[in-house]
Amino acid sequence: MQQRQSSNVHGPGHSGHFTDTIWRQFIQSPAKSYALFAFIFLLLVGALISTRLLDSTALGGGTNKKLRDRKGQTDAPDITKKHYNKTEYPLKCTDGNNTKTCPGTYPTSYTPEEDHDSPLAPTCPDYFRWIHEDLRPWARTGITREMVERANETANFRLVIVKGRAYVKRNIKAFQSRDTFTLWGILQLLRRYPGKIPDLDLMFDCVDWPILLKSNYSVPGAPAPPPLFRYCANDQTFDIVFPDWSFWGWPEVNIKSWGKILKDLEEGNRRMNWTDREPYAYWKGNPVVASSRQDLMKCNVSEGQEWNARLYVQDWKREKQKGYKQSELASQCKHRFKIYIEGSAWSVSEKYILACDSVTLYVTPNYTDFFTRGLIPMHHFWPMNVYDKCRSIKFAVDWGNNHTGKAQEIGRAASRFIQEELKMDYVYDYMFHLLNQYSKLFRYQPTIPTGAVEYCAETMACPEEGMARKLMEESLEQSPKETSPCTLPPPYDPSSLYDVLREKENSILQVESWVKAYWENQTNQ
Repeated sequence: MQQRQSSNVHGPGHSGHFTDTIWRQFIQSPAKSYALFAFIFLLLVGALISTRLLDSTALGGGTNKKLRDRKGQTDAPDITKKHYNKTEYPLKCTDGNNTKTCPGTYPTSYTPEEDHDSPLAPTCPDYFRWIHEDLRPWARTGITREMVERANETANFRLVIVKGRAYVKRNIKAFQSRDTFTLWGILQLLRRYPGKIPDLDLMFDCVDWPILLKSNYSVPGAPAPPPLFRYCANDQTFDIVFPDWSFWGWPEVNIKSWGKILKDLEEGNRRMNWTDREPYAYWKGNPVVASSRQDLMKCNVSEGQEWNARLYVQDWKREKQKGYKQSELASQCKHRFKIYIEGSAWSVSEKYILACDSVTLYVTPNYTDFFTRGLIPMHHFWPMNVYDKCRSIKFAVDWGNNHTGKAQEIGRAASRFIQEELKMDYVYDYMFHLLNQYSKLFRYQPTIPTGAVEYCAETMACPEEGMARKLMEESLEQSPKETSPCTLPPPYDPSSLYDVLREKENSILQVESWVKAYWENQTNQ
């Protein structure tokens, strides 16, 4: 290239002189003609080859360029996503399945390789802002060892994290495998973000209903409430809300881990369009656990009344005997409307119902879990009056079947929320931010308590068998996460929080007024 460019600098005069000299020698010396001809031929072939190579490499042409031009693409460089060479850490079970010690192979700290081409971490979903509200009772006092140990009375287990390793002291065995899979989920968080969870000390209560009544800590001279983690809370309690065990599976009722179920539900929604579904409200569950559910069963179809509801009793013992053929969650998205109603407290069924593309008829709840505080009435669900269930169902189903476009929008908004804002990445990130914010409140250095045992994936999964072992294997975090958690949004200011709550309440009252007016009109006819 340099030679070709320098020859042009001398201009046409120099080029003509060079050509004239060659031809004069060619004419004057016939004996040299053959050699000269061969020399010129080699020059031409070399130039041709150089040009083709230059066209295909330096200029990005050749076949690849033609294909891009044929597809209407530009000649901009192809920037592909950076691929990392992950080191995976599968389970290492020794001594048969009786592994009692934790291997030292899994990293206790990890810094992801920086990728300047990757976008910044997204902001977490809006419901993450409730982390600040849940921890507000200790914002002024901080958390002392005495506060934590006061929660020991009802806690199923105490978890201490020191230098990225988990130590557990079990107090009371929880119902079924709730405590086991809650702990398993926390261990996966430590594997996902090794070294990113600070030292902390917490008590966890796996029973459904919250117990830290605000009224007991609002009187003059009352101590600060003990920090106690559980799966749900309400406006009258200080319990700290944490993702429930079923995100990693529920072996007793054959429910898969959340990542697997999300895919099944998405496929189930594609199998049947909303308009092809049964035009009724569907519910299946155990009515014995709550009087409100027993009251709901009165709304079932009968010879004397049609409330547009199709309600079924779930018998788990019989279902187990039949191999859980009738309880597969993805196959239950066959109705245009689905009912969510609490049991003895909040119900695990909530997230599965919301993911169905159906309009969720949401019976006024007394409790909330960590993510439902991000749901908006009449956008993600249709609110139902707990004291007027049958008439509320009848009105909602009639309205939806007469306004199919709007009804489908509500169903799709709920499914989108579950698929996009409650994917497993965000479940882990919620845990990550909650525990990090919690640890910032400590006024002491957590230490391993007497009687605590180190827990890791091997000590939990290796001794397990059957469905429990299968769920643990499918939900195992094989390697550290290559990207950072989402960015925690700031807390609500008082006026903004008031506006959010007022808007939700107004939407609920609006629907109740529609139902009341409809039935008053029916009475007057």
